[in-house]
Amino acid sequence: MARFATGNADEALDVVQDAMLDFVKRYSGRPSGEWPVLFYRILQSRITDWYRRTSVRNRFRHWFGGEEEDGREDPLQRIADPSSPDPAEALVRRKIGEDLENAVRRLPLRQRQAFLLRAWEGLDVAQTASAMGCSEGSVKTHYSRAVHTLRALLEEYRP
Repeated sequence: MARFATGNADEALDVVQDAMLDFVKRYSGRPSGEWPVLFYRILQSRITDWYRRTSVRNRFRHWFGGEEEDGREDPLQRIADPSSPDPAEALVRRKIGEDLENAVRRLPLRQRQAFLLRAWEGLDVAQTASAMGCSEGSVKTHYSRAVHTLRALLEEYRP
């Protein structure tokens, strides 16, 4: 979820680590059955904080003419994956994965949160509502809209 939010694996690890440290500090004494919801609530808060910080940083970079990325390709991306015996199948799977990631990234933040918590993390509506800090009705609305949007964006993959 953090990687989807940040679009960067290193940034995502920082966000998750910060959330985990805060979780352990605050809730390690709570019953273990409450941990997933509490952790996801902290994680969602950290992701929101990351968006705010990034927005401010980007504003300052724009004003002061910050450096742009050099646009060079990562040479490791050009190495063949030896785990796949069929390169055509690997290419199709990669394309599907990239399209799914891009579609999830295009969702508004709250819809993305609801979708990832419900579909990928397996939380129920009540747990998701607690993690997101909203009502169960809001979770149902955000999740439904996310699923409809994803179906429309990924129409070409429907059987």
